[in-house]
Amino acid sequence: MVKIHYVPPPFGPMTSLGRPPYGAGTTNPFLLKLAKMNPTKVTVAGVLVSMVLAYIPIYMFEKPYPRSMSPDYQAATRAYMRYHNMNPISGINSK
Repeated sequence: MVKIHYVPPPFGPMTSLGRPPYGAGTTNPFLLKLAKMNPTKVTVAGVLVSMVLAYIPIYMFEKPYPRSMSPDYQAATRAYMRYHNMNPISGINSK
């Protein structure tokens, strides 16, 4: 029978010899500074940035309501439906 001896990685599980065991693992100064900041501040800033990015399409593509949603147009449509006796069972003329 063959006996296998397992030797774990020297810096813990899921690590390799070519990178640090914890932290950003990069030389990018922005990421290193971000990794050392308070997690609460980073989370709040991330949520705020996400909210701003989610609002941009809503702001850019905001259009006015269509002409058929004005109160005058809807009143004229109801009068037309009454005059032509549309939906006599369950609609506007069911009274």
